[in-house]
Amino acid sequence: MREAPPQLDLIPLDGETRAWDEFVNRTPTSTFCHLAGWRDILNDVLGAQCLYWAAADDSGEWQGILPLVRVRSRIFGHYLVSLPFLNDGGPLGSAVARGRLVKEAVNEARRQCVDLLQLRTRHAGGFDLPISSRKITVLLALPPDPQTLFQQFSSKLRSQIRRPLREGLAARFGPEQREPFYEVFARTMRDLGTPVLPRGLFERVSETFADLVVFGVVYRGEQPLAAGCGFAWREEFELTWAGSLRESRSIAANMLLYWSFMEHVIGRGARIFNFGRCTPGGGTHHFKKQWGGDDVPLPWHQYVRAGGVQATPSPDDPVYSWGPRLWRRLPLFVANRLGPRLVRFLP
Repeated sequence: MREAPPQLDLIPLDGETRAWDEFVNRTPTSTFCHLAGWRDILNDVLGAQCLYWAAADDSGEWQGILPLVRVRSRIFGHYLVSLPFLNDGGPLGSAVARGRLVKEAVNEARRQCVDLLQLRTRHAGGFDLPISSRKITVLLALPPDPQTLFQQFSSKLRSQIRRPLREGLAARFGPEQREPFYEVFARTMRDLGTPVLPRGLFERVSETFADLVVFGVVYRGEQPLAAGCGFAWREEFELTWAGSLRESRSIAANMLLYWSFMEHVIGRGARIFNFGRCTPGGGTHHFKKQWGGDDVPLPWHQYVRAGGVQATPSPDDPVYSWGPRLWRRLPLFVANRLGPRLVRFLP
């Protein structure tokens, strides 16, 4: 006779986060997106309502966790996302626990008349939910030595990396690069037609995840031209946010940025470089693929309410195509004032 699955109780995360992070750290498939620190960051900086659940067995032992964040606006819709503004954060733990947590998430979505529940993960979980294949990531295996990696690149790619070096550009890393990073990132987002995340989010990220977060900036003299921010987790590094100024494209500052990050994180022990999510076949995807990495699907599980939407708001959707065109025309100081107020509704 098949043994009945264990009964699991759902426990909301209260102020104490140590048990949560201990579970994250001992679970092999976890990511930095699962850490409890994101709850306070998203709540305090973006005003998001966070629902963090743990599934515990009869003995009180945790078997799984699920962080959920509610994103709601009259214009863009009502969403439950795990985790917004990031690429992962879906249910974590045993198959039974993940199933229990997902079932409760669907029930919550129904109770709250949510347009879309989206569980972001790199691994299909076997849940009875449709899977969105709108996004992928690119992963590049890193050898122990940067020069070995450099020799693996095509001659064209090596030439593009050498170009900014000949122009005297150089990269700097460290927490003190946070402000120069934001200066470049905010301008890049305006030029792309996308509202920028608040400066305060990166301040809190730097404080909360000091040992994991890496800020890097490429300079010509003292002028920042390209910048990135990412996270080291076990043997993987994800470059989560990056940008470069338009006037630096002719000297390939963005190429030096990515190469410098690879050099830097190899020195920290990283063996996988994660380029972050992108749309298959788009310009960003082609840029990432030229480094020689492999496409990895992001099978995001979704529950869609009848009459709801199939995806979170995106400039790729025709209904929102007017937004980027308008945003690019804004003066930078206006975009930097309005962007953080608007982006909280765009998960």
